[in-house]
Amino acid sequence: MSHRAHLFSLRICHALRESLAEGYNRHKLVKDLLAGVTVGIIAIPLAMALAIASGVPPQYGLYTAIIAGFVIALTGGSRFSISGPTAAFVVILYPIALKYGLSGLLLASVLAGVMLVAMALFRLGRLIEYIPESVTLGFTSGIAIVIVILQIKDFFGLPLAALPEHFGDKIWLLGQQLPHFAWPSLLVAAVTLAVMIGWRRLNTAIPPHLPALLVGTLLGLLLLQFGIDLPTVASRFSYTAADGSLAAGVPPYLPYFDWPWNRPGPAGESLSFSWQLAKDLLAAAFAIAMLGAIESLLCAVVLDNASGRRHSANSELLGQGLGNIITPFFGGITATAALARSSANLRAGAQSPIAGMVHALVVLLALLLLTPVLAYMPMAALAALLVMVAWGMSEAPKAWHLLKTAPRGDVLVFLVCLLLTVVFDMVIAITAGILLATMLFMKDIAAMTKVTDISSNRKQVEQVLPEGWKVLKISGPLFFAAADRIFAEVALLSQQQRGLVLYMDGVPLLDAGGLAALDKLLHSCRKQGVELLIADLQFQPLKTLAKAGVKPEPGQLTFYPTLREALEQLAGRQAVPTSSETAVLPAS
Repeated sequence: MSHRAHLFSLRICHALRESLAEGYNRHKLVKDLLAGVTVGIIAIPLAMALAIASGVPPQYGLYTAIIAGFVIALTGGSRFSISGPTAAFVVILYPIALKYGLSGLLLASVLAGVMLVAMALFRLGRLIEYIPESVTLGFTSGIAIVIVILQIKDFFGLPLAALPEHFGDKIWLLGQQLPHFAWPSLLVAAVTLAVMIGWRRLNTAIPPHLPALLVGTLLGLLLLQFGIDLPTVASRFSYTAADGSLAAGVPPYLPYFDWPWNRPGPAGESLSFSWQLAKDLLAAAFAIAMLGAIESLLCAVVLDNASGRRHSANSELLGQGLGNIITPFFGGITATAALARSSANLRAGAQSPIAGMVHALVVLLALLLLTPVLAYMPMAALAALLVMVAWGMSEAPKAWHLLKTAPRGDVLVFLVCLLLTVVFDMVIAITAGILLATMLFMKDIAAMTKVTDISSNRKQVEQVLPEGWKVLKISGPLFFAAADRIFAEVALLSQQQRGLVLYMDGVPLLDAGGLAALDKLLHSCRKQGVELLIADLQFQPLKTLAKAGVKPEPGQLTFYPTLREALEQLAGRQAVPTSSETAVLPAS
C-alpha cells in the first residue's frame, strides 16, 4: 500500500487480500492455525462471561465469537484483529437487554452495523484522530468502573436476580444486599482473582484467565461435593433440548438464522418489529456504532505499532459493520475488535486474518463438544475474570499519569467523561467530553492570537514613521473566538491616529467571524478618519477577503504584498521620533 493510502482506502476483505497478495505459503498457514487455536481457547470463557455481563445467556457470546469473529476477519481491514464480544460494550448492552431483551439488543446491533458501514462509505476511518486521549481514557475508565459494579452481585454471591438500570439504584441496592454475601462465592472469586494476579508475574505464554478459571472451577466442584451451594453456569441458565425437555447450561447446537425481533424479548416473548421500535433503539445503536468504531480503530493502531503493518481504517469499519449486520441474524450480540485477544493473536505468530477465522472455528468446536464442561464454571469465577478485564481496559497507570502531568483542561475533560459514563451513559460522556475539549482547545488557541505594536522595532520597521501612524503586528488565527477581541484592541489603538499598518504575515486563518470583526474595525476607522494599510496577507485570509468582496478604498483601505512596500508608501510623510521599546499588548 502506498504512503498514506491506508488513510483513505476502502475495499472489502482488504486485510485478507493484502496478506494473500504478499505471498501465502504452508509455513504461514501453520502459524495462523496455531495462533487461531490459541486465541480461540482464550476467547471461549471470555465470550461467555461478556454475554452474561451484557444481560444475555452465555451461548450468545459464543455465537458472537463464531459469526462475527469469522465475518469481520474475512471482510475487515486489520489483519491481526480478533473480533467478538468485548467488555467495553457491557455498559451499553446491559440496559438495552434489561429493557428490550435479547431481541431489542440484536436489532440495535443491526442498526449499529448499518451505521458503521455508512461511516466506512463516507471515509470516516480517521475518526479516531479527532478524539482526544483525555476523552478515550475517561470513558474507558468509566466503563471499567461500571463493569466492576455489575460484577459485585456474582462476585459476592448476593441474592439478586438482576440489577436496576440506573447507577444510583444499583449502588443503593448493592449496598443494602452486601451484608448478605455468600462466602462460597466470595471464596471462589477471590481465589480466581488471586491466581490471575499471581500468574501474570510468571510471565508465561499461557493467559492468566485460563489457569485461574480452571482453579476456580475445581474449587467450585470441591465445594459442591461437600454439599455447599454455589451458582454455576448450569444452575443459572437453561435451554430447551431437542426432545422438548428443559436442560441446564449451554446448548450444544449450532447458531441458526432467525429475524432478530423473533428472539426472546424482556419477558421471554418475541417483539414485533416496528419503525417505532427501531426509532427507540437509534440512540443506543449510535452509541454502539461509535464505541465499535473507536474500539476497533484503536485496536488496529496498537497492532500496527507492534507489527509495523498498516491497517485500512475505512475497510476495517466496513468489516465491523458487515459483521454486526450479519451476526444478530444468528443470535450473536454486538461485536468489535478486542485488544487483549488481538494482541495475543499477534504474539502467537499470526500472519493473516486466517488466524481470526480459525479462532472462530475453534469456538464453534467448543460449542459443539465442550458445553458439558463449560456448564460447571462458577458464576463467581466468571465475575472475577471480568473484574480483571475491567482493570486491564481501564488503563489505570496511563490515567494516573494523565492526572499528574496533563494540563488542567485535559484533567477536567477526563473527569467529566469518567463521571458521566458511570452515572449516565457513554453517549452523553463522549458528547460532553468532545464538546468540552473543543471549547478548551478553542480558548487556548484564541489566547495565542495577539496584537503587538512594532512601530519602534527597528528590526522590522527600519524607518521612523510619520506622525500619527503605528505598525501593529497580528499573530495567530483570526477566528470567531479571537477576532472580536483582537480587532477591538486594534480599534482602541487607532484612536487619535491618522493611520495604521496591520502587518498580518502571522495570521494563517481568517474565518467568517474574523471577517465580521474586520468589517466592524473598518466601520470604526471610517468614522474616525483612520486610514488602514494591510500588509503581507497569507493565502487563506487573502482568499477569504476576495470571496467576501472586500476591495481597496482610496484613502481608507489599501493592501500591500509586503510590509516593506507598505512602509515605502509612507516614506515621504512627515516623521517624528517614537519610543525605543516595543509594546506588547496583553492577550486578555
